[in-house]
This record gives sequence, structure tokens and C-alpha cells, in this order.
Amino acid sequence: MAFWVTSLEAVDYTSKKEVKQFMHTMQYRYGFKKDTLHKWFKNVRKNSYIPLKRKSFYCGARCYSSGSWDRYSYQYLRRASGGVYFMKKFHNTLKKAYKKYKVEPEYITAIIGIESEYGSRRGDYLVFDRLVHLSFDKHDRRAKFYRKQLISLLRLSAREDINPKDIRGSSSGAIGLAQFIPSTYKSFAVDFNKDGKKQMNNVVDAIGSIAYYLKRHGWRKGEDVAVRVRYEGSRFNKLPTGYTHTYYRSNLDGIEPRDDFNYHGKVSLIKLEKRGYDELWYGGKNFFVITRYNQSSYYAMSVHQLAQKIKIAYTKRHGEFSK
Repeated sequence: MAFWVTSLEAVDYTSKKEVKQFMHTMQYRYGFKKDTLHKWFKNVRKNSYIPLKRKSFYCGARCYSSGSWDRYSYQYLRRASGGVYFMKKFHNTLKKAYKKYKVEPEYITAIIGIESEYGSRRGDYLVFDRLVHLSFDKHDRRAKFYRKQLISLLRLSAREDINPKDIRGSSSGAIGLAQFIPSTYKSFAVDFNKDGKKQMNNVVDAIGSIAYYLKRHGWRKGEDVAVRVRYEGSRFNKLPTGYTHTYYRSNLDGIEPRDDFNYHGKVSLIKLEKRGYDELWYGGKNFFVITRYNQSSYYAMSVHQLAQKIKIAYTKRHGEFSK
């Protein structure tokens, strides 16, 4: 389904000097037709936000009076049951990805669950229009970054024979089940179903691409991601926390894992701020790898905790996932 817009709803960018230069580059460096580029940039939807009708979740007053971790993780950690269904439905593809890239299926599933709620939420923005606004409106300080994404989007659409005006995604231009930004495609998207195309709206390609992405960033098969630890007190301010700070465990006096932790390298201290106290966790190498997908300790911890909830629920319902 195409999302062409009328002149009354659109903005004509073709008179802008920067856009003329951009179209010239796309024409002579990448082989795009002048008329096609002109048609795209002459009809850029003024409002690129087109929300889909969906059920919304209300956190409630108690949640919003709680700590930042409770607020951040509220929607994500509710998605375990959907993850169990997804793992069952795409068992063979997840098994294939595990054999090839050695990334555990519950983590691939959790990322798809958080990024697109297993494919049901792929973005409320028309990505071409959104990236044009971000690239050529003077107020955006990251215009250079977004122009790079716009180039990648157009080149991707040409390779895959897709009309770029039809692509939906996030407010930053991320697309598909895996929510890859366009510039990520060339290096990390894989044609996992062998149909000659790399399509992030295809579940099989999305599963393979996430597994490949994590593997390329150093994922270690069978190694624990994180474990909650004990410490003295209810709030932790003794040392810097977050995935960018690492410590030898022997130097962390008074901080001990609550459970077994199959990891022997340096660890990060991940602090989750709750209403009356801080949870403190060790994060290992695989935790850091997840932050390469989204550079946030809270994001990586949401992936980890959702993955573990999915794994436990899947095992109870279907038995161990056969890898």
C-alpha cells in the first residue's frame, strides 16, 4: 500500500539548496533518476507521524511514583507470553540461527519483542519523509547523521526494489522487526531465507540479522549475561555504574552474586533505580554486546530479563528448546 500525499499535505523540498545538492549526489554517484528524485522530494508529507490503532498500556500512579527502572521496564517485561509464542512458531529458524551464529534464541526473541513487539509495532512514521525533515530542517543538530541514513534508505530501497515512500519505521528512521537504522543494513542485514533479498519486515531475515549482529559484536555462546548481586545498604553510590565502567571482581569488596555466574572476566556494575532501593547487577561481556544494539544499560537489562522470563515460561510450557 502506497502512502502518496497530496500537495495540500506536502512540503516541496526541491527548491532548497542542500536538497538540490543531495539529489545531484544521488543521481550521479548512485544512479538514481532525476525525475524520480524530484517527485519524491517535491511531495514530502508535512506530518510524517501516522499512528496505528493499537491497545495502549497505562502504567498507573503507583508505577509513575516508583523508580526509573520500574517506569522504563514496565511495558517490556510484560511481553514474555508473546515471546513464548514467537519462539514456538519460529522454532526452526531460531534453531538455525543458533547453529550458525551461536546466539541463544531467547535473546534474539527478546530483542524482537522489545523493538517491535514481535512484529506488531514496526513504527508510526513514514521513514523517507521523517528523514528528509531531520536532514534538511535547520533545527536538527544531527542533520549530517540523518542524511547518511537517508542515503542508505534510498540505496536499500533500490537494492530491494521497494518504494521508499512506503516504508514505515521509528522517529529516528529505524525499520522492520529488528528496528535496524538504514546504515546498519549493508553491514549486518542477512538474507537468512535465501530469497535474494534482505528484508527486515521478513521474520526469518530479521532473526538471522539480529543473531549475526550480536555475533559480529562479540557474543559468547553459553556465557551468562548478568546476575544480581548483594551489597550493603539500600542505595548504591560507592562506585561508578553503567556498562562503560568495568572492574575486576576481586576488587569489589562486599559485592557478591546472589546466584551462580558463569563468567570470569571484568564486570560492569548495573544499577536499577527502584522506589525504595537500588538493585545492583554484574554485567558481563554479553551484556556489553547487547548495548551495541542500543547504548543503554536499562535497554540491555530489559533484553536480559525479558529473555530469561521467556526461557523459563517456554520451558514450563514446551520443555527445553532443542538447539
